[in-house]
Amino acid sequence: MKIEMFNVGWFTAPSGLLRAGDDMDEPMRYPVPAYLIETGSERILIDTGLHPESPQAIEPFVLEHELSIADQVDLTTLTKVVLTHLHFDHAGALALVPEKVPLVVQRAEWTAGHDDAQVERNFYRPPDYGGTDRPVELVEGDHDLLGDGSVLLLLTPGHTPGHQSVQIGDLVLGIDVAHFASGLDDHRFPLFGDDHSAQGRSAERLKALRDDGHTVLPGHDPEVLRPGRLPT
Repeated sequence: MKIEMFNVGWFTAPSGLLRAGDDMDEPMRYPVPAYLIETGSERILIDTGLHPESPQAIEPFVLEHELSIADQVDLTTLTKVVLTHLHFDHAGALALVPEKVPLVVQRAEWTAGHDDAQVERNFYRPPDYGGTDRPVELVEGDHDLLGDGSVLLLLTPGHTPGHQSVQIGDLVLGIDVAHFASGLDDHRFPLFGDDHSAQGRSAERLKALRDDGHTVLPGHDPEVLRPGRLPT
């Protein structure tokens, strides 16, 4: 099995917005990753990153578009696309993926993404993920994606109602359970979020995996995320 990380853009926002206690007057630039898992028969995209035609700013974020996921991966060869959650920096480029490719998402996240109050609360952008005939597989809770234990979807809510992380062997894509690696320990989460108490419990779950010897990658830590092939 092979897994590769791609950087599909950047966003800049006040440091204190993304990590409680930091300076709200200090801007910080954050990478936007996406991942490709390849097995003998599957090519699975984990998140899509920014759409190249999305605005240059989505308040309070300033966006930088470099190479989109379509510039780095042959999307016509994908067998699945997993969205960890529906925020614009994770689902924004879904429209670039051919509609025949099925989408896998937690039912709680999909439901929230189609509820007006939850859309407003969680800063979703429905055009990112709605309005197509794409097949959608809704999973509930932890899920064995391929049925052989090689790729596990872990329900890790809090950042959004149905946020999920992805475990591949000894590697865990923690995504936005913690934007920074240190967040698993200090719980200095973004000021925004659906449920900080649930996010804290999800962070403790991933911390336990880390302490058991797994590598847990955070969501947007510029000091940790490096594009390229990852060990599993």
